[in-house]
Order: sequence, then C-alpha cells, then structure tokens
Amino acid sequence: MANTFSALKRVRQELRRTTINRARKTRLRHQIRAMRRLLEDKDAGAAKALLPKTFSLIDRAAKWGIVKKNTAARYKSRLTAGLKRLAVA
Repeated sequence: MANTFSALKRVRQELRRTTINRARKTRLRHQIRAMRRLLEDKDAGAAKALLPKTFSLIDRAAKWGIVKKNTAARYKSRLTAGLKRLAVA
C-alpha cells in the first residue's frame, strides 16, 4: 500500500476517476445498444431522432479517452450505414 501523502492522494483520485470512467463507458454502451435495437426493430423515425444524441455521446467518449478516436468513428459509421439501409428498405 502507498505510504506517502501524495501516493495516497493518487489512489483516491484513481478511484474517483475509475468510477466516473466506468459510468461513462456504461452510458455509451447503453446508448449504442438502444440505437442498434431501434435499427433491428426497423423503427427509422425513432432511430433518426436518437442519432444526434448517440453521436454526441460517442464523440464525447472519444474526447474523454473512454474509446479511441477510430473506434468512435467506426461506431458512428456503422450506425449511419444501418440507418441508411433502413431508409432504403
């Protein structure tokens, strides 16, 4: 265990950041899952309405370092492609 004041502070900060990051990652996954469910249910209207909120959350997660920038781009690309396939059908 840490035995200096600065090391003890770092441990406290790490615990706080870990909790925040875990909550953000969970929120991101739930948002993407909700979007995918709408695409599976072929609900184009609701999916189109949820798309900006989902993209915003994906972008913020990339900015915070929760996911890498290319991962965020891949998520956005696949969701957009799914919505376009739904619009065509």
